[in-house]
Amino acid sequence: MGLRLLACLFHLPTAVIYGSCSLFVSILHNVFLLYYVDTFVSVYKIDKLSFWIGETVFLIWNSLNDPLFGWLSDRVFLSTQQPGAEISSPEVVLKRLRALSHNGPLFAISFLAFWVAWAHPGLQFLLCLCMYDSFLTMVDLHHNALLADLAVSAKDRTSLNFYCSFFSAIGSLSVFMSYAVWNKEDFFSFRIFCIVLAAFSIVGFTLSTQLLRLRFETDGKAKWDQESTLKELYVEKPSVPQEKKITLAEYLQQLSRHRNFLWFVCMNLIQVFHCHFNSNFFPLFLEHLLSDQISVSTGSFLLGVSYIAPHLNNLYFLSLCRRWGVYAVVRGLFFLKLALSVVMLLAGPDQVYLLCIFIASNRVFTEGTCKLLNLVVTDLVDEDLVLNRRKQAASALLFGMVALVTKPGQTFAPLIGTWLLCVYTGYDIFQRNPLSNVVSAQPKLESGTVLEPTLRQGCFYLLVFVPITCALLQLFSWSQFSLHGKHLQMVKAQRQGRAPEIKMI
Repeated sequence: MGLRLLACLFHLPTAVIYGSCSLFVSILHNVFLLYYVDTFVSVYKIDKLSFWIGETVFLIWNSLNDPLFGWLSDRVFLSTQQPGAEISSPEVVLKRLRALSHNGPLFAISFLAFWVAWAHPGLQFLLCLCMYDSFLTMVDLHHNALLADLAVSAKDRTSLNFYCSFFSAIGSLSVFMSYAVWNKEDFFSFRIFCIVLAAFSIVGFTLSTQLLRLRFETDGKAKWDQESTLKELYVEKPSVPQEKKITLAEYLQQLSRHRNFLWFVCMNLIQVFHCHFNSNFFPLFLEHLLSDQISVSTGSFLLGVSYIAPHLNNLYFLSLCRRWGVYAVVRGLFFLKLALSVVMLLAGPDQVYLLCIFIASNRVFTEGTCKLLNLVVTDLVDEDLVLNRRKQAASALLFGMVALVTKPGQTFAPLIGTWLLCVYTGYDIFQRNPLSNVVSAQPKLESGTVLEPTLRQGCFYLLVFVPITCALLQLFSWSQFSLHGKHLQMVKAQRQGRAPEIKMI
């Protein structure tokens, strides 16, 4: 029975096995995002100073570790292609799979470190955040890099991304299951739940990476070795010239000349800002725009939909990408964001049902756009390889450099949002009674009740003008991006011509 199950797993499509890795990440990461702050604040009683020191150090490390790990992983691929010094794609894929097989289980173990008190709360908070983010970054970098290394054609990469979204949607269900066991007074059941999730993730990472490694060791690498042997029989092997190593400064200079990379990170910085703006202010919008208009269950439903719907919606977006291309779909989503925001602005804050639809759809479409952009980064990997004549695509390093430039958007979102709200309405979320200054300045009715139009109006304008501004800036930067159509086909043809041994789906 066990052998038959292993045989069935071995014959699964490569895209399915690759996509399943997203499941083993998302079942842990969604629970982490939802509970880690509450655990340290309410259960471990961390003090405010230690909390902010931990978050500040985490912010710096979170921004720097992507390019650092990408550089350590891919710096060997940066030298200009030399005769007799090529690296086979199966070897690159196997290297990334080995990294996943090691870092995946370590990522699951670092997840468990949050839920047991083993040090002073401030020290544990800092160490847990940095350790968890380090392993998560290694897993994400190599998993995303495989998207560029496993296939070149847009159709195959879309298929890989489709299964990632499918399994990520399944992984989001761990959030709903966690509600049944979450109890700050009795942590035992939640700890057992987290141990089960981590064990499932460890087994999943080990099995999926082992299946992919066996597949490439038996199929891809054997074929490459055979071709190399034939070349040695008929061609006298030339002496390998000494290669000039590319330094980090030279690599950054190459990126500064990569026009499409620069326009993409400008657009993506705004996208990351908008995604985290929606996440940060979603509860605030529900409270001040809809709390007196909808029931608590409806608000909970909107919140739950905003977690799982982007993954399901992305399945449809990917089907559109197969037909129209990623560039056209992303541009269409920007126009849709702009149109919906203008309609909501004209309708006003009193259209309750339209407001519910807009708040939910704004978050769903924005998150969906973020999940499509990995496909664009893989195209940039191809163009980087062709422009700089690299002997192998530095996929993980380019993903890391994109993260370095765009992750500040995560910090800008709450800072700019709270500043705009405070400037317009006087509402300060950091005060103990932030509404006192706002309410006291408002007129009173004859019955003595106090109005609160300024805060509600401020939240509404923030809700609609931020996506309008983001959409206009993104449409401009995206119009300057030329890696699509015939130019993209030419780049892919050149990469496939130089690297025909890449494993196709």
